[in-house]
Amino acid sequence: MESVSEARQVSERFVKPLGRRWDHVQAVADRARELGGAVSESEQATLVGAAWLHDIGYSPEIGHTRFHPLDGARYLKTNGWSDVVVNLVAHHSGARFEAEQRGMANQLAEFPFRDTALLDALVTADLTVGPGGERVSFNERISEILSRYPASDPVHRAWLVAAPVMRAAVERTQSRLDAAQPK
Repeated sequence: MESVSEARQVSERFVKPLGRRWDHVQAVADRARELGGAVSESEQATLVGAAWLHDIGYSPEIGHTRFHPLDGARYLKTNGWSDVVVNLVAHHSGARFEAEQRGMANQLAEFPFRDTALLDALVTADLTVGPGGERVSFNERISEILSRYPASDPVHRAWLVAAPVMRAAVERTQSRLDAAQPK
């Protein structure tokens, strides 16, 4: 099993040179640690590791298709990372909706989609941290994404469909956290 330290090192190699995105990734990893109670204890390191790795596909060194979830997942698979981590990176934060808009659904399908508490927690970590690492609400994050891309862009079109599904993932994560709190 890969370690969180290894995930951080890979992320630092590929994402740190990208400037502000490194701030985002560091904050998503911190947020994932905070959300650990929403998954089983045995999955907490996987969650944090995937948070470190979720945006490595933005690196020009590995970003061959220019669809970062796919590029990141392919890199990780080629380099022997676990299927769980690879699939989390492939499907983080509504990637399946964007893949559809980009005509890349068949390519993303090489990575099985699993709707799990682990994916929900990764989505929550990513979608409650802004692009510069600031903590934001889900609504603020979606508004920021929609304002950054014109209506004709596949990202914008994808989020019009993905937002309610991702909101449900965030709500499930919060419910799991609430249930895990001692009474």
